[in-house]
Amino acid sequence: MRFALFAFVFATVATAFAGGAVAAGKLRLSVATGGTGGVFYPYGGGIARVLSKHVDNMQVTAEVTGGSVDNVKLVAAGEADIGLTTVDSALDGLKGTGAYKDTGPQHVRVLAVLYDSFVHVITRANSKIKTVAQMKGRRVSVGSAGSSTEGVADRLLAAAGLDPHKDVTRDNLGVSESVSALKDGKIDAMFWIGGLPTSAVTDLVTTGNVKITFIPTADLLPKLDAKYPDLYRSFTLPKTVYPGTPADVPGIGVANVLVVNASMKDETVEKILKGLFDNLGEVHAIHPEAKAFSLAGAAVKTAVPFHPAATKFYKAHGAIK
Repeated sequence: MRFALFAFVFATVATAFAGGAVAAGKLRLSVATGGTGGVFYPYGGGIARVLSKHVDNMQVTAEVTGGSVDNVKLVAAGEADIGLTTVDSALDGLKGTGAYKDTGPQHVRVLAVLYDSFVHVITRANSKIKTVAQMKGRRVSVGSAGSSTEGVADRLLAAAGLDPHKDVTRDNLGVSESVSALKDGKIDAMFWIGGLPTSAVTDLVTTGNVKITFIPTADLLPKLDAKYPDLYRSFTLPKTVYPGTPADVPGIGVANVLVVNASMKDETVEKILKGLFDNLGEVHAIHPEAKAFSLAGAAVKTAVPFHPAATKFYKAHGAIK
């Protein structure tokens, strides 16, 4: 795990474990979020505030992390209690494949489905790149090393008939760094999995002199679905999301989920879910993407199993039959 990427600081020196650390009568939990330029960071911070405010004897802190892969590892290791991640990365973690092949299976379970992220594929307008296949021979940011963005970038490049490691010059940059590199002409294109709008992408299209183009990827969905069934779905980027986008962009989406350690106490799971759904108005105010959070949406089945206590909660509230 690449701890050099970020500092993960807990509020107390009490021992942390999957069900949360208990000190001075309070249950102290941590939420692993993501980088400051994406949606995970404000969303996770908002979840921490709502739970700390409304759940008795619970204090929740949110921490900057490297994103999905780091979050799954942190939760599985008991070094974070709740993590935001894309479902494809969570499934890889559960299986111990992809970015987790060196660490092995990660014992995480889904707490709730949050929203779908759009797979942003962005190029400089003067690059003349119109499709993913046309990235051959170009310099491309595929996301931070080991991130879920890197994973889906490699899958999209392969679906377009390219060798992800030989046919492009790879830069492993986070979203903010990718945006800066694109502005400075250091890369020709970038990949990013993120909610709408992603603040770093908004910055890209509204500041500086660079003109950008969103590359459509919907045509690659059949190949992705054939190899990775039930993970990716059709997702159109509305032209109204980012200023200056001339038309809707047909693309690909992936679900984002909250995960917890498989051994988290049932009582803790119930408190977390009750705290969120009893205060939906405040959750919806966290970020535009948080407006999608609902009991029915949170209970949608994914390729990664729910924590048993989450299943019980959703059944008790009629969201699961």
